Amino acid sequence: MNEVPACYGEVCITCSDQAIPVRIVELLPDDLALVDTGQSLEHVSIALVTAEVGDTVLVHAKEAIAVVPG
Repeated sequence: MNEVPACYGEVCITCSDQAIPVRIVELLPDDLALVDTGQSLEHVSIALVTAEVGDTVLVHAKEAIAVVPG
């Protein structure tokens, strides 16, 4: 039987309910981008924002949800 992760209190154990600022280093097809997290490079969706290489975006659960004003 597979158990579904549950959230307890004010913080989700799956994603910690935090958006993390990252810098876009490359735009990819299908509304994806390669981003620098400061620790590694990762692929995230940028379908919800209008962003360019060099922009800093807030990412939550592999989805960019806002562009940080420069």
